Amino acid sequence: METYEISAAADARALQPILMALHELLNRLPVTARSRDRPGLRIENGQVVDAAYSGPVLEEVLAANELRRARPTSGPYRGIPVVVGPVRDSAGAPIAAIGVVDITGIFDLASLMEHQSAITSEVCGTGPCPVDGPRGGPVR
Repeated sequence: METYEISAAADARALQPILMALHELLNRLPVTARSRDRPGLRIENGQVVDAAYSGPVLEEVLAANELRRARPTSGPYRGIPVVVGPVRDSAGAPIAAIGVVDITGIFDLASLMEHQSAITSEVCGTGPCPVDGPRGGPVR
């Protein structure tokens, strides 16, 4: 019988079963993890694509012991919103970090609404808008 232990020294092999389950639960969104003392893994499309992975946000979370929502400035997820949280021991100290691509951060609704008039002008020009309904409002 195999055993897996999540600890500050856990390696990619120990993290893989949990990360694979999260990956599947999250409809195969990319997931990453590492322990405090060792690199971990990166999973995409149902496969481990890196078994010695450490990303900048994973490292920040381990240092700060708090959840982070960020757009990494380096690595394979550079510029892509991610959310990373710590795994803590019974004393509250961080022993690992787990991250996922944050699909809620990809769409900036406030920015879209801010630019709505420019988008409408681009799509419709100066004449009647082809996406307007019969009473001049948007088609629903």
